[in-house]
Amino acid sequence: MLTERLAPITFSKNDFLLKKGRVCQHFYFLEKGALRGFYELDGKEITHWFGFENNFITSFHSYITGQPSIENIQFLEDSTVWAISKKELTELFDAFHEIERLVRIIYEQYYMQLEERYVNAQFKTAAELYADLIHRAPHILQRVPLGQISSYLGITQETLSRIRKQHAQ
Repeated sequence: MLTERLAPITFSKNDFLLKKGRVCQHFYFLEKGALRGFYELDGKEITHWFGFENNFITSFHSYITGQPSIENIQFLEDSTVWAISKKELTELFDAFHEIERLVRIIYEQYYMQLEERYVNAQFKTAAELYADLIHRAPHILQRVPLGQISSYLGITQETLSRIRKQHAQ
């Protein structure tokens, strides 16, 4: 039943899953590849999350509210996602409460990550944020350009370079 409603979609590096101003109408599972969510502010891209294999992906605010997205979601690598529409997922919730429970857990995990990121941004130094990133997700350093990592950490590329140099010593 679930596999009948899911459709695999392949994307190339730099393709967009969602552009700012469009309504996100699908929930995705990232089978292969990497992507990022980012905002644009005064001509600058501000990366606020990364997604990798086995992550569930959507623009949560747009998906839930039906409002146009304020973020872009862009692929960092050639990727494959599985998509299900909001309507089809809602039908599955009604038929299979286990699926609704699974998606609720995904939402809870997303919220916990968001809260952790907010708290860290408020109370940790740039060096501590970088050390946490290395500890939690070292694969990001191999798969994501440093400019996007510095944006994600909320620091300049120069500051990231200094921290990386100090960390290597």
